[in-house]
Amino acid sequence: MKGMRSLLILLALGALGIGATLLLQHASAPRIDAEQRALQARKLLDVLPSERYDNQPLDHPLPLTNVQLSNSRLLDGYLAMRNGQPSALLLRSQVTGYAGPIELLIAIDNQGRLLGSKTLRQDETPGLGARIAERPSAWLQGFTGKSRDLPQDSAWALKKDNGQFDQIAGATITSRAVISALHDALRYFDEHRTQLLSGAAHE
Repeated sequence: MKGMRSLLILLALGALGIGATLLLQHASAPRIDAEQRALQARKLLDVLPSERYDNQPLDHPLPLTNVQLSNSRLLDGYLAMRNGQPSALLLRSQVTGYAGPIELLIAIDNQGRLLGSKTLRQDETPGLGARIAERPSAWLQGFTGKSRDLPQDSAWALKKDNGQFDQIAGATITSRAVISALHDALRYFDEHRTQLLSGAAHE
């Protein structure tokens, strides 16, 4: 009888412990989700100048899913607003580099000018192409302020290909890939400006 009572006490304590753990997990889940979301926001929004938006761009996704462009693919995007008006876009792009896919985050203002870009994922050669992942990247910063036609289409290439841009030393293929992805994104914005800034899907 005494053994049975001890067993029941142990079972009750175990159930109480499990219940307390589940309750704690349930109570802390929103805070953990909020922290993870804030971390993701900091990671994605650091290419977008803070004075460009007063909304939460990640709460305004664009209807873009794996849009195939000439040299790259748009994975998704977000709309930034300022005083209730569209001010910029964030586009997540993927292009094939030397060693595999390169994922970029590209910020474009509502006039079609590049605000900034950064590498989210890459497997390029360490010390060469992998330098595109450096923060800050002086090479990527060199594209800030450019638009689809500034420079003109034909100049969106490496100098060795009769274009306007220098390459990352020792990383010709990586450099070409990133330049083509940036130009693709700017061209796409230019061609779908109205729909993108309204947050609507396009045909």
